[in-house]
Amino acid sequence: MKRTFIDPFLIALVAVVGIAYIFPYPGTKASPFHLDEIADFGVSLIFLFYGVQLGPEKLKAGLSNFRLHIIIHVSTFILFPLIVILCRPLFYTSFLQQTWLPFFFLAALPSTVSSSVVMVSIAGGNIPAAIFNASISSLIGVFITPIWMSIFMQQNGNIELGSVIGKLLLQVLLPVVIGLLLNKRFGEYAASKKPALKLFDQTIILLIVYCSYCESFEEGVFKGFALSNLLLLLVMVTVLLMFVYELINLLTRLLHFSREDRITASFCGSKKSLVHGSVMSKVLFANAPNSGLVLLPLMLYHGVQLLIISIAARKMQQAKNNGIAERLDRPGSV
Repeated sequence: MKRTFIDPFLIALVAVVGIAYIFPYPGTKASPFHLDEIADFGVSLIFLFYGVQLGPEKLKAGLSNFRLHIIIHVSTFILFPLIVILCRPLFYTSFLQQTWLPFFFLAALPSTVSSSVVMVSIAGGNIPAAIFNASISSLIGVFITPIWMSIFMQQNGNIELGSVIGKLLLQVLLPVVIGLLLNKRFGEYAASKKPALKLFDQTIILLIVYCSYCESFEEGVFKGFALSNLLLLLVMVTVLLMFVYELINLLTRLLHFSREDRITASFCGSKKSLVHGSVMSKVLFANAPNSGLVLLPLMLYHGVQLLIISIAARKMQQAKNNGIAERLDRPGSV
């Protein structure tokens, strides 16, 4: 799987959607199992463990490179949403009109943490800056993502901004802060248990996805959903990722960033977090029967970003080893 860039987690995501289609009842609100509440508790533990592993030293290490920070966060929280807003007229069919808000939700999300840092490390980028920016992006997203979503969801009376941010503060930010405080005591132990914690993270995400799709299948959200629609969404998320990735790469070259900083900017600025998307969808789209559709573009984007950025990272690693890094690091090389 590693040789063919296939992440087992992607296979698990597809499998969970299939299980939700066959056995939707256990994940619905009518079920006595309360899987939704278990997922809520698991989310808080994810961010608690994230804070324990992070520690203030890792944040301080990448603090000084302001130009790099600005590029990454402007790309994540401004460039992405503006692109989707400008492309709204292209969502003209009834199916595409249903998917525009899920696409905008994808665009408004923060960058992912773990995979960004891993890919930057493989490619030979600025690792401390990657840790800093991916971590800060996660915290900024608690505020920025709901603000962006409120602009378009408020029109239908679907969102109370203060309530949403309050829930995310309790479920995301508070556990991170507690984890940071526990870092000195348990940081090394948490670092030694990274594989187990990663498995726990993925299990909770799969549980959230399962519950979302159970509700959507139960409500008939995907009736008449053709394979061609899925392929269209796949093409759209791929184009979005490649456009942003190449734009950041070009901009950082024009600004004469070092190779290491260009890699970090391109990888961190073009990625989106499935963890935060899963959590925020539960808060922003609470009780919505189409939560499965809300997560669909994000799930496709997650798969595409892992595939493309993995290929890019390994090409850059090989180029660096062979002394031809500058040639393969140019825009269009992915």
